[in-house]
Parts: sequence; C-alpha cells; structure tokens
Amino acid sequence: MTNQTNHGGLQLTLAFDPRTCRHTLDGQSYVMHCHHYAALYTQLAEDCGMLDGKQLLADVAEETFHGVLSGYFARPELTSPAERFGAGEQYFRAIGMGLMKVTAAGPDYGEVTMPFSHLDAGWVKKWGNCDRPVNHLGRGFIAALFAAAFDRPRHSYAVTETVSIAAGAAESHFSVVAG
Repeated sequence: MTNQTNHGGLQLTLAFDPRTCRHTLDGQSYVMHCHHYAALYTQLAEDCGMLDGKQLLADVAEETFHGVLSGYFARPELTSPAERFGAGEQYFRAIGMGLMKVTAAGPDYGEVTMPFSHLDAGWVKKWGNCDRPVNHLGRGFIAALFAAAFDRPRHSYAVTETVSIAAGAAESHFSVVAG
C-alpha cells in the first residue's frame, strides 16, 4: 500500500509492505511510535549512569535526520536555507514529532520554537511536569536541520532546549549555535 502526501510543498511517499509489516517514508524505514514509548526511552536515557544517554539520543537523531534531510535538500526546488527550513518543519510534522518553527536562522546561530512536541506530551501524560528539558530527539533533529540547511557536516551545531513543555511551559524554545 502506497500513499503520496504533500506536506506544505514537501512531497512524501508513505508505504506499507503487509508481507514484512514494514513502513517506509520515501524509501527510508520508518517506525510508527506512540508518545508513551518515546517518553519511556527518553526516561531510560535520562537514568543511564554509564554514559550520557541524553546526548546519545540527540546524536542518534542528528545522525539519522542529517542524512534524510540532506537527501531532501538536494532537490532542485529547495535551494535556499528558508526553503529548506520550511521543508524541515513540514518533515518534523509529517513524521509525527510535533510542530516546530524556525524563528531565526543564520549560518552561526538560530532559534526554534516548538508549540507542540509529541515526546513532551507523552512525558507529561506519563510522569507529569519535570524540572528540566527532556526533548533530546528534538535537539538532534534541529542540529541536523541547521547543518543540512547550510550544507554543513553533522555536529556543526550545538542545540540547547532553553524552555520546555515538559517543565510546564506553553511551548519549547531551542537555541542553536555553530561550533
């Protein structure tokens, strides 16, 4: 079963192979998940004492999404950073991670707001508000988005969640710095 979708100009092909029970999004394996599951593995990363599980989640997200977004941004209709950021916002929404908006962007800095986060919604439902930001996957996605939008390699940007839905805020805010 294949479905063509348009997300704000971003053309995506969603497919399901009933024989293997696998989903793909533009040929890339895609795992359907729920916000409770995302909150659970985030909590496991938070609790991990043997290594920095929070940074590991961010790094894995950055590694994965940098390749995917760089592939999309190679399309001839996505040449400017503004067009690429718009496509990245739509991709974030299309894969069910939530709603995000790049509010400021330059090669050396950026700001992103997230009025809804799938992960934060799961966290709050499961454990209530907490005293710290927990959207490590969002940090990784944003780092990948900035690197891909400006044709830079992975790990070119540091992303900090400065305001968090999981900590009780109405929306999350992220600061982006090259380096």
